Amino acid sequence: MAGNESQQLDGPRWGPKTGGGGGASPPRQLVVLLHGVGADGHDLIDLAPHWSQAAPEAVFVAPNAPFPYEGAPFGRQWFSIEDRTPARLEAGVRHAAAILERFLEAELARHGLPPTAPLVLMGFSQGAMTALFAGLRRRPAPAAILAYSGALLAPDSLAAELAGRPPVLLVHGEADEIVPVSASRVAEQALRAAGVPVEAHYAPRLGHGIDDAGLSLGALFLQRALAMPPP
Repeated sequence: MAGNESQQLDGPRWGPKTGGGGGASPPRQLVVLLHGVGADGHDLIDLAPHWSQAAPEAVFVAPNAPFPYEGAPFGRQWFSIEDRTPARLEAGVRHAAAILERFLEAELARHGLPPTAPLVLMGFSQGAMTALFAGLRRRPAPAAILAYSGALLAPDSLAAELAGRPPVLLVHGEADEIVPVSASRVAEQALRAAGVPVEAHYAPRLGHGIDDAGLSLGALFLQRALAMPPP
């Protein structure tokens, strides 16, 4: 893994939707989509055309995670899950957050956006874990964090390291067989205790995935978050 960490993240991009007269307008916002274990950026970039209706001035990017997935000959991962003890998971997500932060800074510059431009982090599964960990500790804080089928890693360090209180949307299937729904319920309680504004939706009979209701909730949440003036 060490040989890959110096590589700059990259992945598919889409948008912005706004523009006319033969070309798109420059983006005013950045939405970053973080995929789950064993996937890559192409797994989530198809959300961009749907969500661009709610965020027409945003450019969407879905970076490929920095490390090869250890459990298959294909796919990527943000951190190893071979050792799932809390200490190892915290070390892994902390490392991933540092790599992601360098990417966020570079991506804002790539699109001519200032460091304070509205930025949204969205993640699914391990990507949601990374988005929550990194976003809650980031300065300046993201405009919003959307976490699907994830978990709040390293909750004990959150109070000391919380850098802002961006609005958070948690969405989780109650029949999730990979990451139990209890992980998001625990995250909701911890975030509320820390004063972070949270909206949570638990989908009956949904497994480890995103359904139409979850997509619609995400679009509405994204629209509201990007319509708000920056803090």
